[in-house]
Amino acid sequence: MSVKGQKEKGVFAADTPDDIDAFRRQLIFRSWHRGTREADLLLGGFADRHLADFGWDELHSYRRLIEESDPDLYNWITGREPVPDRLKSPVADLLAAHKREPNKR
Repeated sequence: MSVKGQKEKGVFAADTPDDIDAFRRQLIFRSWHRGTREADLLLGGFADRHLADFGWDELHSYRRLIEESDPDLYNWITGREPVPDRLKSPVADLLAAHKREPNKR
C-alpha cells in the first residue's frame, strides 16, 4: 500500500499531493465529475460521506477504484460482476454497502 509521500502510477500519479487534505479534495472533485450522472451521484455521495475519515491507504484504494470506467464500477458496486482481485479492499466493500444503504455511515 501507499504511504504519505509515495506516489503511484495511474491517472492521479502526477497530481497526488503530499497533503492528505488536498488529496481528499481532489478525490471528492473527481468523484462528482465522472462521465455519467449516475456515477456522479453514487461516487460523489460516497466521497462526501466517507473520505473525511479515510487515511492514506484507504484514499489510495479509493483512487484505484475511481480510475476504472463508470460501467465497470457500476457493475461491481451493484454486484452484477465481481470486483477484480487487484481492486478488492475494505473500501470496495464499503462502496458496495453504500450503494445498498446510502444514508448509513
